Amino acid sequence: MTLAVATTTSLYRRLLGLMALAMTLLGALLLLQANHSAHQGANRAYDRLLDAASRVLVEQVSWQAGQLRFDVPASALEMLAPGGDERVFYTLVDADGEPISGNVELPPLPADTSASLPGDRDDRFHATTVQWHGMILRLGARQARLAGWQRHDRFSIRVAHTMEARNALAGQLLQGSMLRLGGMALLMLALVTGAVGMALAPLRRLRQALRQRNPDDLSPIALPVPRELRELVGALNDLLARQRRLKAHQQRFIGDASHQLRTPLAGLSSRAELALRSREPEQWHSALVAMQRSATNAARLAGQLLSMSRLQSPDAPTEREAIELRALARASVRQALDRYPGSEIDLGVEACDAPVTVHGSRWQLEEALANLIDNAMHHARHRVTVRVTAQPSRLTVEDDGPGIPSEQRHEVLKPFHGARHSGSGLGLAIVAGICEAHDGQLELHDSEPPPGLSATMRLGAAAESRETAS
Repeated sequence: MTLAVATTTSLYRRLLGLMALAMTLLGALLLLQANHSAHQGANRAYDRLLDAASRVLVEQVSWQAGQLRFDVPASALEMLAPGGDERVFYTLVDADGEPISGNVELPPLPADTSASLPGDRDDRFHATTVQWHGMILRLGARQARLAGWQRHDRFSIRVAHTMEARNALAGQLLQGSMLRLGGMALLMLALVTGAVGMALAPLRRLRQALRQRNPDDLSPIALPVPRELRELVGALNDLLARQRRLKAHQQRFIGDASHQLRTPLAGLSSRAELALRSREPEQWHSALVAMQRSATNAARLAGQLLSMSRLQSPDAPTEREAIELRALARASVRQALDRYPGSEIDLGVEACDAPVTVHGSRWQLEEALANLIDNAMHHARHRVTVRVTAQPSRLTVEDDGPGIPSEQRHEVLKPFHGARHSGSGLGLAIVAGICEAHDGQLELHDSEPPPGLSATMRLGAAAESRETAS
């Protein structure tokens, strides 16, 4: 069965989209630069035509009858209108700035004109773009003197033409740049597509390796991956390790449960079979009593198995909270009295006057104390005492039963030891595990006075035990 997984845009498409966006922005910037360069190139080319035309016009200036005159050759104007659609204007201006001939309304260059071509002091050419009578013109001006007549003041030639040819040349240059940029963009797109595919190849190999795995294969992934994927593979290996522990825990629990529950369930079945064969009411009654005892033991065993499984689960959450041990002991004793109605064993609590508070898992401490009380109730002759002491914080359950020999006390802390003649041998093992979870330990001693067993839960530093003044 394939589970539905929430997905967004694929990583491959996202990377391609980001790269395409970056390339589009870069292409737009390059296109703007190409447009600027195309117009600059067209201006430089036609400004040289303006410069050449101004030189031709300067050569036509002469001094006649005490004033400047010049004849404009058609060739000088034709070079400024190569397409035939441009309009050409010119003006001869004296040293005082007064137009002498030509298009006398042609404006002068602005004072901040910076576009110029190289020239000496008496032969300088400047050009700029101006608007005049609704037309956009490229206007150039050159200052000069008549050759051989140094006593005469300078004069200047203004020459201008419309921008049709310039714009056409700029468009051609821009079109060529766009074709080159388009070709480069297609080449880059192909290279980026291939590069992104190669970069994502380790992800595809990882996906294929996971899909080809047997569902029962929880071994670590040993696939060589780039540094950027090591954290992902490490997280997957951590998940697989937790699954291995959980699977081993479940298998161990199933094995323990099947083994331990087989005996009481078989006893129930055999006693029911004997009762069915008997015709004596007294035997029926004794069989029912025995069946009730077996059912109680089976229920107790099942509860202990679940507690052990919950305690040993590798991913079991443990919430810590403040727990007052005197209240915990009294509540546990009341619950035990409900579990053993009519019992002749004297079950009670002895506690110090001051509150004893620890930080730990409530369900674990309740489970541990319940197991100690149940263990004591099954083996005590006359009394079971639950004792609460402080500094350090301790919970002690003492009985007057047969006790446990000192040489066996280490073994009884292991699951399924079966040391005290009855029961599954899980109770003390559960308590020992809970004490370890609270950085403490379970201590077994002889009762005072003997015989009997004194089981003490000593809670350590992890429980943050403290005695609070009342």
